[in-house]
Amino acid sequence: MFGRPVLQARVQGEAAGVPGQHVFGVYQIPAEDTERAVSEALATGYRLLDTAAAYGNEEAVGRAVKSSGIPREDLFVTTKLWVQDAPAQDNTRRAFETSLTKLGLDHLDLYLVHQPFGDVYGQWRAMETLNSEGLTKAIGVANFHPDRLLDLIINNEITPQVNQIETHPFFQRADFRDLMREHGVQIQSWGGFAEGKNDLFTHPLRAGTGEQHGKSVAQVVLRWLTQRGVVAIPKSVRAERMTENIDVFDFELTDEQMAQIATLDTGSSLFFDHHDPEMVTWLAGRRLDS
Repeated sequence: MFGRPVLQARVQGEAAGVPGQHVFGVYQIPAEDTERAVSEALATGYRLLDTAAAYGNEEAVGRAVKSSGIPREDLFVTTKLWVQDAPAQDNTRRAFETSLTKLGLDHLDLYLVHQPFGDVYGQWRAMETLNSEGLTKAIGVANFHPDRLLDLIINNEITPQVNQIETHPFFQRADFRDLMREHGVQIQSWGGFAEGKNDLFTHPLRAGTGEQHGKSVAQVVLRWLTQRGVVAIPKSVRAERMTENIDVFDFELTDEQMAQIATLDTGSSLFFDHHDPEMVTWLAGRRLDS
């Protein structure tokens, strides 16, 4: 079984002979554009891919992987389980098999519980079984707050190896990052660019930092995430942006620059709150077409 150590090595370049990488994400990329985008990402040098059943583009990711000709052992593929109807354990396996078929793969490298709702324990027990069978090399979660994550860790056999959560300069999750590190959970960032909110790409602080290093604001943000031990998942449909986003392993932000970016933290989500009753009702009640 592998997961957090291998993922860290792949993205931070800690493994001998393996250049640093980010995970290439396909959230909000339409299915009709996904195959091209993933093919271009793989040609650029990305080897870690992140999709989800809820994104509706697993088949396109699978086609790009197949046509790339890249050996399977050189790729790290993640997808995510949406909230399942009861019985959750049976339906989790069904959902996993559906995702695996759409991706055209015989195993996953990482399988995540996408939302902390429904019969999470039933879903997790099914995922532990999939992991023990070697069908997914690692399992983890997404969007779990500290209380939900610790509850899952304490009451189950396998600790989630990843928690993918909203993390960006305006919502830095420093205390939670430290808690996850204490329990051996790798933090991954979704929304690393905050979708450009709060004038991220024109903010004078990061723009000035970028000028000092000859890098763009996006590259500064990705470097900031990397230096904090956070796995980034940049997304783009433009080849030049893909190249730019992966070119952040040849410079380092100073302690002062890291401290300046730390002052931007608002401590609040810029998107949605998983504790909000209306959001919980919507997410927990949504079902995917099979």
